[in-house]
Amino acid sequence: MDHIAFGDTPLSRCHFYKRVCDLPATVDSPHLGRIIMKAEHVWALILPAHLGQAVKTYMQHHGSDIGPILSHPRSNRWTLLVRPDIPDDARLFAEMFRLNVSVVRTGGTVALPSPVDNGAQFRRWIEAPRCTFRPSGLVVVDAIRACSGLYRPVKRWTAHV
Repeated sequence: MDHIAFGDTPLSRCHFYKRVCDLPATVDSPHLGRIIMKAEHVWALILPAHLGQAVKTYMQHHGSDIGPILSHPRSNRWTLLVRPDIPDDARLFAEMFRLNVSVVRTGGTVALPSPVDNGAQFRRWIEAPRCTFRPSGLVVVDAIRACSGLYRPVKRWTAHV
């Protein structure tokens, strides 16, 4: 999806996002061809690209499946699309804020790559969506913590008999 194929239009791309990937995408501005997704049953984590790369590598090395990831080259940020299982916890959001990570929850908006974007200048897929899979938001948050040096594994106590 990094190149414009014959017949690839904002409308056809949006149709693919909806039917194949179950992403609630719409063409935001028909004359501009921008594609957006309202966060509903899909949320997003937006983070610095260097942290996104570390998270992707960490998850792959720890056996976690990677879901759709897009890059915003001009702002040097990545967006990871996730399942909406991140709890509404002020401490968690403050922790992510300190790491320059934004959580896009229900009602938020995410811009998706469109065939009319100027090459890969605006948005491009790092891992393109190919199906409806998205990783757990909590799994991605744990990977962010691990890559930021904030991961504190839960102590497991065992009874001695």
